[in-house]
Amino acid sequence: MKRTDDRLIPVLLICVQALVWPGGALLRGDLPSSSDLLVAVLVAGPVTAALALRRDRPVATLVLTAAACALGAGPLPAGAMAVLGTAGVALALFTVAVERDTFTAVLCVVALAIWQLLQGLSLHGLREGDGLDLVLTALLYAAACGGGLLVRRNRRARRAAEQRLKRAEAERHRLPAAERQRMERELHDVSAHHLTAVVVTVGAAVGLRDRRPELAAEAARFAVETGHEVTRALGSVRAPAPSRTQQPSPRERLLDLVAGVRRLGQQVDCEIDALPDGSIADAAYGIVREALTNVARYAPGAHTTVLCRYGDARTDVVVTSGAPLPGTVAHGAGLGGGRGQGLLRSRAREAGGTLTTGPTAEGGWEVRAALPGRATADPSVPRSYRAAQVTAAVGLIVQPLLPALVIRAETASAGAQVSAGVFFALLAAAQAVTLLWLRRAPRTAQGVLCALALLWPVATATGDYSGPVVLPPALSLLATCVALAGAAAGTPGGRLRPLLPVVAVTVHVVAATAVVLQRGTVLPLWAVAALSAAGVTSAVCAARWAGTLRGRRDRAARRAREERLAGWTGEAVRDAWGERRRIAAGLETTVLARTADMVVEAQAGRLEATAERAREALAAMRALLDTAREDESGQQLRPQPTLQALDLLARQCRATGREVEIRLTDRVPERLPTAVDLAAYYAAETVLAAGGEEPAVIEIDALDGTLVLTATGVSRAAHSAVQERLAARVAALDGTVTARPAGTVGLRLPFAPSPTVRAATDTPPAVAEQGDGEQRTP
Repeated sequence: MKRTDDRLIPVLLICVQALVWPGGALLRGDLPSSSDLLVAVLVAGPVTAALALRRDRPVATLVLTAAACALGAGPLPAGAMAVLGTAGVALALFTVAVERDTFTAVLCVVALAIWQLLQGLSLHGLREGDGLDLVLTALLYAAACGGGLLVRRNRRARRAAEQRLKRAEAERHRLPAAERQRMERELHDVSAHHLTAVVVTVGAAVGLRDRRPELAAEAARFAVETGHEVTRALGSVRAPAPSRTQQPSPRERLLDLVAGVRRLGQQVDCEIDALPDGSIADAAYGIVREALTNVARYAPGAHTTVLCRYGDARTDVVVTSGAPLPGTVAHGAGLGGGRGQGLLRSRAREAGGTLTTGPTAEGGWEVRAALPGRATADPSVPRSYRAAQVTAAVGLIVQPLLPALVIRAETASAGAQVSAGVFFALLAAAQAVTLLWLRRAPRTAQGVLCALALLWPVATATGDYSGPVVLPPALSLLATCVALAGAAAGTPGGRLRPLLPVVAVTVHVVAATAVVLQRGTVLPLWAVAALSAAGVTSAVCAARWAGTLRGRRDRAARRAREERLAGWTGEAVRDAWGERRRIAAGLETTVLARTADMVVEAQAGRLEATAERAREALAAMRALLDTAREDESGQQLRPQPTLQALDLLARQCRATGREVEIRLTDRVPERLPTAVDLAAYYAAETVLAAGGEEPAVIEIDALDGTLVLTATGVSRAAHSAVQERLAARVAALDGTVTARPAGTVGLRLPFAPSPTVRAATDTPPAVAEQGDGEQRTP
């Protein structure tokens, strides 16, 4: 992010200060004394140097600037420190608000305003204009602090948007490779674990056939059950469930895994802590499964321990096996393809941890993974630091009172009238507090501002105000214009309700006319009202125009970012979906086909053939993984994603910083009509592409022959442009789109459209033959 040179503004301030004093005094013929010039140089030099370095030490710069200007204002003539004491301090305060947190900025504003008030009282006592001076000073500091906070918020929003775009662009290139790696890892884990179990069990039954013939029937039954489990598991690899609902906890999955290995005759002891759902639990499960599979292959019967400790600092996953028992036959030896260690390390690395493997002193083997724990860094500021800040601020505030208590003790005159400046300070504070509630309760805040505007004429009359007559109406109108500008910026096209500007203009015209008439004027009433109306209307229109331009610019920038984000998301999902379909196509003709043959042989009781088919399935799986990367460059067409690609869409959205959850009920059929499948995915992609940062949930259900899609947390999807795109898509299927309150959008897509719609949208045979979500685009 480019920034202007920090030295330019301080140099400009000191030049303006030189023009005001001593330049103004020289033009009037008053030659400043050498001592005054020396004091001015001693004050202006350090202040300018500090302001030039204000971004590095903003709070120290503010303290130095305010103290130096206050010390120089005592011996110097009036106006000698006017520019540096106001604009310089405001610049330092603006930098504090930009570079530091909100608490520090507000604390500096309050402490500085009170300190300057007490400094003036200690030097000059209570004077007539102190109240008005306090109002103007507080407004200047509040404006500087508010502007700094606004700049900081905008910078943070731009930085967050840029980071989201960078993550989306990086994920666009990473998601296809990550999906291919996920499928490779899952294929390896599922096939290796289950099919190795079949080879080991059947091999042991064949070896003990003469002594224990009953094991043959058990091994055949185990092979049939495992074959069906492989088919189901590989089906979930091809189309993983986008939602984690109704799944066992990570600890239950690990315990089931250990129990299954024990049924193979392995001696396994385990100590498993409860783990949270997420990447850590998935990595722990994959590491334990691969380690136990290798034990069953190379050290059957060896004693094995599984340890899973979930701690604050890290999560330890340790699988240790003893030495192979003498005389045992390793039926699974030679089934590995050399990929296990690399996939184990990739699992640990993706979860943010590390993995080491190696032999033990007893002749066994150990797999040890160190994954992240539950502890996270606390970004909040310690309370002791806040206490130190408040203590320092109180110390600075009390400092001006010390000379007054030691040197002079004056008593204020009893019965002194409260000045108009005090009333102005109270009204300005009430307006500032009301503006803070503008976002939460806009109508109430605007009504309170209009009511406060009517109190300014009362304050001028009660306090016998004798200053510029336009100052009270201008101060009251300022807060209302800020509120109107904010409302116009937050409304598309700046279309405010007509009643709001009319009420604001009427109230302020009445207040301004009352102030002028109180002072007295030679103009008639209608002329005063007309001039007041012209001035107030001009200010209100300018505020609305500025707010409209700001809102239009912000919405255009946000729309451009969201379009880029949606484009990259769609491209990433389609590339990853193409990888999944390409590998799944090879999976159906290799591993699944041989697994089905293994089940047939097991049902016929042919154990040797069953083991051979299991080995062939493992070999086919290795060949499929070897050719997965080789065929990548040959893909020229990408299949259109369907509902089975929703997990990819949710993963891409999470990678860019938005939490998205997909829920599919059990009533949704596994195979949907092609048009409905494509339209449902397009609808989910469209509502998420509308943008937003709130968590979104997409729930898909099937009721009475209709697919029902409900999206919540998608407030921007209720806009007319998004509704038109959705309606155009579902109209061809005789579907409906409804926008509900609280950011909810609902779609209904019938499985069988009406005969009229079916005749109007008859699909050409060349396209219809592809079917089942295989409609392709270049």
